Amino acid sequence: MNLLIKHRNYLYLFVLVMGVLPAGCKVMAPQPVSAIRALPEQYSRQDSVQQGVGADAVVLEFRRFFPDVHLVTFIDSAMKRNTDLQIALQRVIVAEARLVARRGALLPSLDGVVSGSADRYGDYTLNGVGNFDTNLSPNINKDQRIPVGPTTDVFIGLRSNWEIDVWGKLKHLKKAAQAEVLSTREARQFVVTNLVSKLAQGYYHLLALDQELVIVQRNVKLQEEALEIVKVQKEGGRATELAVQQFNAQLLNTKSIEFNIRQERVSVENELNALAGNYPQHIVRDTARAMKGLGATIAAGVPAALLSNRPDIRQYEFQLQAAQENVVAARKAFLPSLVISPYAGLNAFTPGLLFKGGSATYGVLGGITAPFFRQGELRVQYTIANAANREAVFQYQQTLLDAYSEVVTNLSAVQNTRASWQMKDQEVTQLREAVVTARDLYLSGYANYLEVITAQKNVLEAELQLARQQRDIYVAQVQLYRSLGGGWQSL
Repeated sequence: MNLLIKHRNYLYLFVLVMGVLPAGCKVMAPQPVSAIRALPEQYSRQDSVQQGVGADAVVLEFRRFFPDVHLVTFIDSAMKRNTDLQIALQRVIVAEARLVARRGALLPSLDGVVSGSADRYGDYTLNGVGNFDTNLSPNINKDQRIPVGPTTDVFIGLRSNWEIDVWGKLKHLKKAAQAEVLSTREARQFVVTNLVSKLAQGYYHLLALDQELVIVQRNVKLQEEALEIVKVQKEGGRATELAVQQFNAQLLNTKSIEFNIRQERVSVENELNALAGNYPQHIVRDTARAMKGLGATIAAGVPAALLSNRPDIRQYEFQLQAAQENVVAARKAFLPSLVISPYAGLNAFTPGLLFKGGSATYGVLGGITAPFFRQGELRVQYTIANAANREAVFQYQQTLLDAYSEVVTNLSAVQNTRASWQMKDQEVTQLREAVVTARDLYLSGYANYLEVITAQKNVLEAELQLARQQRDIYVAQVQLYRSLGGGWQSL
């Protein structure tokens, strides 16, 4: 009869638990997110963009963008010393360590345990009365059967704790960590891409300043010759002091431009050294050879799939994957968890008996934990996970839009800067001829000194603009390289 009542009580307890579990483990419904707008199949063709072979090969052959050996060597050196890259690498290491921890959560933990305790129980407690029967204990007065000292307990062995991933919560957390590792790796690659772009643009700016300095120095010599001529004419009565003053003022202005260019060159060179992880030093370069051509030829019609080479797009794509996995894991957290805790070892109530045969012990404890009173906390975590997921969607979409816009803009910039340079080159040719003509006419008495000064001023300004526009061609190509996801390969 007692056994029947006992079994009936167990049945009531089981029914009660099974009835309460569903109420405490209600899973939140999935929340909708915005769909990602697909990229166009290819970039739009415009009249201002050259038609021809697609730029697929250009993206892969990064040496076409960087034919200057000195630039390649400089960038390769900077890859090893730049602090931003070192910081990005540490973030990758942190993400990889987090992944190892997430993987470990799927496996049982195993701890070696050495523990001991001593308790002095009251005479009229269950533990105190129960320990009166420990006849082997030297702390018991057998006549009075009253504990005369504390009761000890010693354990040496192994204990494990294993949460069985019944619903896949831990698996989704592991997948989120894997996506985060990939995201941080792409973030580091994005740093590489931006660093290459900054170094290359600065390098071509430096070359342009070198070229501007050569132009100014050449014009200084021409203006010095013109000043000497007008001085001779003044002595012969064919020119006035005003003409001498005007020519001299123009010469002084050109010399001041030279010092401004020198200072700007020092500033740019030091900025490049800082990016490369160096203290200020001379950057080796060959201006005469590097600025001869107009760089690689870029064609339109680049498939939009090439944007998949961009590390920032892949970075946000992996972040989106991680956010989605975290949302699933947050939903699974509402379900009960099953934990098994086995143990095995040696256990005795006195150290002297610990290593005897009868002290061997083992057991297992299993339990199902339902988050009855954590619903509010879990809802907050679920709300945060969903908000992060939606943010990742919007960030990924905006990155696609920005990337597509950058490529279209830079494709156009490469062609337009090249066309503008060609027009400016023809202008410089005409102005150089105008300087010679103005001087000849002045010496023949058919032009006044102001026309000579104006011609010299115009050619100086045009030559400086030509050098800057040639720099802009290279900068536009570097920007296109960056927008297509170009990275770097060490020497």
